[in-house]
Amino acid sequence: MDTIRGDLFFIIICSTLFFEISSLPDPSFYDYLRESGLPAGIVPKGVTNFSIDVKTGRFTVALPVPCDAKFENQFHFDYNISGVLSDGRIGNLSGVTQKELFLWFAVRGIHVDPVSSGLIHFDVGVADKQLSLSLFESPRDCTAAEFEHRSVDLSKPRDDDLKKQSSGDKQSIFGPPRNRWTISS
Repeated sequence: MDTIRGDLFFIIICSTLFFEISSLPDPSFYDYLRESGLPAGIVPKGVTNFSIDVKTGRFTVALPVPCDAKFENQFHFDYNISGVLSDGRIGNLSGVTQKELFLWFAVRGIHVDPVSSGLIHFDVGVADKQLSLSLFESPRDCTAAEFEHRSVDLSKPRDDDLKKQSSGDKQSIFGPPRNRWTISS
């Protein structure tokens, strides 16, 4: 009789734990960011879907529309954002651009300094923009982008420049060469 009560008690406890565990919500992308030591606010509110490979850290995030958010600088987020998430950083980032003065720069990576510094870094290829970590504590509202932002990537030459260099042609900043000194007879 005691063994039946003990077994019944064990079954009730196990089933209660199972239902409690199974009713826990799946982690959000913001939860993955926090677990990696990054602030949740580096991605705006409104993530509709995401996938992450927990072994490699490779992720893709979907937003309902391309949108803009203002921190100290303006940021633009495409429909899809992807990259590789690791401890305190995101590498191989695509789908995020940052406005500096009047130019848009593709953000290639993000990393956080030690907590004591309070800084977060945005790698835009040729420069590293530092902003206050406190700006990114929670996800911000993002307004639908009115037009497509064309980003500047200064970290590599344009395809046109490579073709000109490989063909041996030189182009003057003053335009195409003109033959001014020909004498007609």
